[in-house]
Amino acid sequence: MGEHTHNDKHEQRLIEIGKALSSETDTNALLEMILQDAKSITNADGGTLYRICGDAIKMELVHSDSLNLKLGGNSGAPVSLPTIPLYLEDGSKNLKNVVSCCYHSSKTINIADAYDNKDFDFSGTKRFDEQNNYRSKSFLAVPMMNHEGDMIGILQLINALELGTGKVVSFTDFDQQIAEALASQAAMVLTKQGLVVELEGMFESLVELVGTAIDIKSPYNGKHCHRIPDLTMMVAEAAHQTDHGYLADFKMTDADRYELKIAGWLHDCGKITTPEYVIDKSTKLETIFDRIHLVETRFEVLKRDKEIALLKQQIAALQAGDSLDSAWEAAYHAEVAAIDADLAFIQKANKGGEFMSESDQARISAFEHATWQFQGESQAVLSKEEIYNLNISRGTINHEERKIINQHIEATIDMLGKIAFPKHLRHVPEYAGGHHEKMDGTGYPKGLKREEMSIQARAMAIADIFEALTSSDRPYKSPKKLSEALGIMNRMRDNNHIDPDIYDAFIEHKVYLQYAEQFLDPSQVDVE
Repeated sequence: MGEHTHNDKHEQRLIEIGKALSSETDTNALLEMILQDAKSITNADGGTLYRICGDAIKMELVHSDSLNLKLGGNSGAPVSLPTIPLYLEDGSKNLKNVVSCCYHSSKTINIADAYDNKDFDFSGTKRFDEQNNYRSKSFLAVPMMNHEGDMIGILQLINALELGTGKVVSFTDFDQQIAEALASQAAMVLTKQGLVVELEGMFESLVELVGTAIDIKSPYNGKHCHRIPDLTMMVAEAAHQTDHGYLADFKMTDADRYELKIAGWLHDCGKITTPEYVIDKSTKLETIFDRIHLVETRFEVLKRDKEIALLKQQIAALQAGDSLDSAWEAAYHAEVAAIDADLAFIQKANKGGEFMSESDQARISAFEHATWQFQGESQAVLSKEEIYNLNISRGTINHEERKIINQHIEATIDMLGKIAFPKHLRHVPEYAGGHHEKMDGTGYPKGLKREEMSIQARAMAIADIFEALTSSDRPYKSPKKLSEALGIMNRMRDNNHIDPDIYDAFIEHKVYLQYAEQFLDPSQVDVE
């Protein structure tokens, strides 16, 4: 009856340990729990937990109650003992070491007294005992097998203690069974945790792969998808550190940070659907190629026509015996100069910029009536479509192309909406999908207002704008100095386009300088 009760207690303890193991997420804490519980349930004085590392066995943890010794894990004291080779120099299996033999046999090894044992080499154990005034006697080495039958570790217990007397005794058959049951539970939990880590690693790699693909897709996207996660985290950390205003209540955990980082990597994933000819449009007339070269050809023909007309006029005068009028050549040079000036103006307009005046747009529109001759027919020097593009007031993208680019955020939201994100990443679509919204509701795609957006999404919006302003990769502009970028963002804050409190934290914690030190050219840094 007593033995039955004893067994029931151990079984109940195993169930409790299994629950505790399953709920632990920190690997070091999990390993320590496995070793400590194994010692406790078998009443062992000490123990070592080994992990398989290639062709060697590494000590992860070493515990001894009587020596008050704790090495490895979260103890702060590293395990400095050498690894144990699984194979000897001649390539044969190392069967003289207990844990190595345990690995090769995949069976538990139970030794009553190491000093009387002739099967294994305990010289290292004896040296340890001599140095520490210890007596290692009973050993129990238990393999930890995963669900595929692979050994992931070995649990070794040392010196079973008799209840009541504390005398060192052998590990019983029941001790072995209970240790094997615990090792099996522990192996499953470690395997599960390892799979989770591997899956998270693969997921992060795929996420970064998407961002990298988008950056590679267009040279003008530069490293945007690489920079935004870092910059977004800097802005969010500034909000996290703010101790006044409504941001004083905003705090992020490590899980929150991870979620926001993933959102940063995926914020422009919809750009994978945007045509390259729009993303790469570095001038107003560019589609597959820059059509300014076609315009230049027309103007070259115009000048040649003027030269031909002058030469014909001079030939006709000579044939008629008349003298040449110098005014003809002067008029020709004046006309050519005017053509060159018009072309230079068109070339400048084609490059785009922050602002195009109404007078410059009117001058472009006037070319609708200018013609040149091609195959005997009069053709417009600039087509209506070319005039429309050249009159783009900001940048190089026309209204229709802007709509195509803006659709990338809808594609992002749609793509992310199809992913079954786990609970700890459930906010990724909202964070990633809100970086083009404005606080006054005039942004896109949903026209959200400030109170309808999370702080993380508002932080990413600020990061996206600042990166775009200071980037050296954009096709239609040179990178702005910090003073220029901050001046534009100040106006955006005042116009209720970006969150004023988060932007103030961005300034207060000098996030712009942190970012500049890592990513910007020193020539751009003109403020402190």
